[in-house]
Amino acid sequence: MHRPAAAAVPWHWSALADTWTLEPVVAALAALLAAGYLAGARRERGWPPYRTAAFLGGLALWVWTTCSGLGAYERVLFADRAVQLVLLLMLVPLLLALGAPVSLLAATLPAAGRERLRALLAGRTSRVLMFPLVSTVLLLAPPWLLYFTPWYEHTLTSGPWNTGFHLVLVLIGLLYFWPRLQLDPVAHPYPLLIGVVISFVEVVFDAALALVLLYGGHVLAEPYYASLARDWGPTPARDQFVGGNAIWILGDLVGLPFLCALIRRLIVTGRAETAAVDAALDAAEAARPVPVAVLSETSGPPAGDRPWWLDDPNLRHRFGGRD
Repeated sequence: MHRPAAAAVPWHWSALADTWTLEPVVAALAALLAAGYLAGARRERGWPPYRTAAFLGGLALWVWTTCSGLGAYERVLFADRAVQLVLLLMLVPLLLALGAPVSLLAATLPAAGRERLRALLAGRTSRVLMFPLVSTVLLLAPPWLLYFTPWYEHTLTSGPWNTGFHLVLVLIGLLYFWPRLQLDPVAHPYPLLIGVVISFVEVVFDAALALVLLYGGHVLAEPYYASLARDWGPTPARDQFVGGNAIWILGDLVGLPFLCALIRRLIVTGRAETAAVDAALDAAEAARPVPVAVLSETSGPPAGDRPWWLDDPNLRHRFGGRD
């Protein structure tokens, strides 16, 4: 087994800024996505700058998570890998989804390309993956499968598994945040309030996972961490305790921006729907013919403006209605 070079150098906070490694797949993919997004935003005049900032911020965070000190020590410290898990599964995908990349792609495609994209999003696979229960399970299950199957140790000992860890978590997170935010076209729109409820469910599952890691009494991948022969830093048990707290606390903190974005989306959507209903009512009122007859003292208001209870057979005699 190859011993990571970082195992010989004590971890330090400045490593987050001055220690770098290369994750070639993530770096290349991030560069391609950034170039494509910027080209689309430049072509689509009026594209919101904050969307561009969110998307590029997500790409930058993705590169930093895998190539900075977090990437250098990802196979050395359990806590380091735990922080990566939260950032790759939740914060990076959230920022990418806030950039609405599919909407930008649809706006820059020719008509035939937009039709193919629309057909793809309306297909059976998209409908299944974006169904709230499915996308929620896809978000909640990976951390449990990672830590309580051989997958975790595979990500520590295998290069392809480690790269997959960097890529698959971001993809899974996108499958969750995309249909929840509904900034991009979705196969089938669901009430945004569902996303708020799911957020609280996700908090419960994060807490449960953290509690198992903290107090389960089993040190994950202990032989692997022991083989590193570190003469610095926490013991594997203490390292796991710190990592469990990181998943619990950081996971809840990272969930707050999503909840704020979702609530803001609810408010904006509600205002738009109210404005549309008001406009429709105003148009209908303007289209109604104006009565020409002059009302006499006994004629009462026009039939269309009569209170409903005057025409109700059970109530009109009580309130002075006439047959």
